[in-house]
Amino acid sequence: MKRILLKLSGEALAGDKHTGFDDAVIADVAKQVKELVDDGIQVGIVIGGGNFWRGRSSESIDRTKADQIGMLATIMNCIYVSEMFRAEGMMTAILTPFECGSFTKLFSKDRANKYFGKGMVVFFAGGTGHPYFSTDTGVMLRAIEVDADVILLAKAIDAVYDSDPRTNPDAKRYDEVSIDEVIAKNLQVVDMTASILARDNKMPMWVFGLNEKNSIVNTVKGQFKGTKVTV
Repeated sequence: MKRILLKLSGEALAGDKHTGFDDAVIADVAKQVKELVDDGIQVGIVIGGGNFWRGRSSESIDRTKADQIGMLATIMNCIYVSEMFRAEGMMTAILTPFECGSFTKLFSKDRANKYFGKGMVVFFAGGTGHPYFSTDTGVMLRAIEVDADVILLAKAIDAVYDSDPRTNPDAKRYDEVSIDEVIAKNLQVVDMTASILARDNKMPMWVFGLNEKNSIVNTVKGQFKGTKVTV
């Protein structure tokens, strides 16, 4: 495995505070990513914005504007987490699909590949740059564009289930499931747009719990405990 794309939810970065940042959680992620980078693995990261903004649940604001605020929330997250990564001794870059002054660089595949080649962790912020597309679609699009080997989905839940295990104690857990079954049963690993992109471009996804000890490193190094979504 040479290149991975790691998706982190904003809520996961907030930890028990449920908003803002939990520095202990982020520092743990940084240490794990550094171990992978030191082993020669190229790491791209997409971060959701849910620790700042859940605009889609609001009926009092235009959907386009709500999504634009969400894009900015992901950029704030990437800037913050990028600095935490730098404090751990990593080189980082933040790419966005639209200009953000001097805060970020404009995304292109060539630029991303150049940064990966320098051993940098590349943050893909701002989603797709368009409303009505989630960060699920954003991470899938970037993974396909930069030829990632796999998408790692680090979630609050440790695997894929046929219903929410937090409310249904009889929820069925999958160790492995095909993307066709995910789509047919609407298992909500990622949203439907991202699921179809995964199917059509043969992009595998591995789902696991972020809160489990050393889960990112263990997943990459073969001690996987979550669900593999196959293509």
